[in-house]
Amino acid sequence: MPFRIPLHKHFHDEADSEAVLSVIRRGMHWANGPEIEQLEKELAAYSGLPHALAFSNGTCALHALMLASGIGPGDEVIVPSFTFIATANAVLFTGAKPVFADIEPNTLALDAQDVRRRITRKTKAIMPIHYAGTPASQINGLAALAKEKNLLLLEDAAESIGAKLGGKMTGAFGDAGVYSFCANKVITSGEGGAVVTRSREMHEKLKLLRSHGRAETENYFESSQHMDYVALGYNFRMPSMVAALALSQLRKIDKIISLRRSVAQHYGRLLAPLSGVTLPADGGELFSVYQLYTIRLKDRAARDGLKKHLEGAGIMCKVYFEPVHLTHFYKNVLKYSERLPVTEETASRVLSLPIYADMKKEEIELVCGEIKRYFQGG
Repeated sequence: MPFRIPLHKHFHDEADSEAVLSVIRRGMHWANGPEIEQLEKELAAYSGLPHALAFSNGTCALHALMLASGIGPGDEVIVPSFTFIATANAVLFTGAKPVFADIEPNTLALDAQDVRRRITRKTKAIMPIHYAGTPASQINGLAALAKEKNLLLLEDAAESIGAKLGGKMTGAFGDAGVYSFCANKVITSGEGGAVVTRSREMHEKLKLLRSHGRAETENYFESSQHMDYVALGYNFRMPSMVAALALSQLRKIDKIISLRRSVAQHYGRLLAPLSGVTLPADGGELFSVYQLYTIRLKDRAARDGLKKHLEGAGIMCKVYFEPVHLTHFYKNVLKYSERLPVTEETASRVLSLPIYADMKKEEIELVCGEIKRYFQGG
């Protein structure tokens, strides 16, 4: 159904259009163009890490990271169930087993104590997310736990580029991090993703995995020389037009984040007086980029009732996320049966409201007005 107010919109300007058109107009280098290397250079600098590698999408980036980390059959990776399904699926792609741990109730990210309980001799890595663009409050504890147990800490930072904890960027707390530039992310090129890491060895493995295991000494599409294939790889490459758009978006990321935070602050001022609404965590050491603006209601009935009311008023809203371990595939096909009480209780109460960088005050006030009307029984 068409909505008066959508859940998200792409923030764009003439620089974005010109970046893509310039690639098209030159009539060459639509693959492996210079925009890709420049995106990687600027993304590495932005994240504070020495290496970044662009991928066709965030899921491919996660898949490649699992493989580059040596994860495979017989291994276990601890992940949240309160996440987009790609977090867990990326582990399955390698033949390894995702092990679900519960979340903490503040930033809705992995609970370090529950993670500790689930470590076995098969555990190879811990993979937290930073939910909705808010840094995981226990990420330092998870990093310490990974070091203590000699495990990899691989951050699924798909939702959180630009978010910080104590001034440190998400994606930079562990051995590597993954960002996504999918349609509803803070900056977007429609699809696209990247891995950032401080490890040169991992970076080189990722380069082979991204492009058919080919040892490239120069640009494959511009060279007449034979290049050997030294490993099993995939076609996970980002096209030049996508890289040009992602680069243009990255160059205004601080502006976009500032605008999103202003929208979130206006939401907070209007919704704070409502006793039945819990607002997203932010402030102090937490610096959220509000990839989503997710509120929590008192119970499932209140959440579902508000969702129906907002949709009836032409306002799009969505549940992010239903637990992965309760999906048909994981529950009925893979036979997962564990209970994750905080995850399940949280998922029954969350509702993501519309948020985008150029959201007008009148739109925010319309959304909040309808929420107040719902609580007033109107």
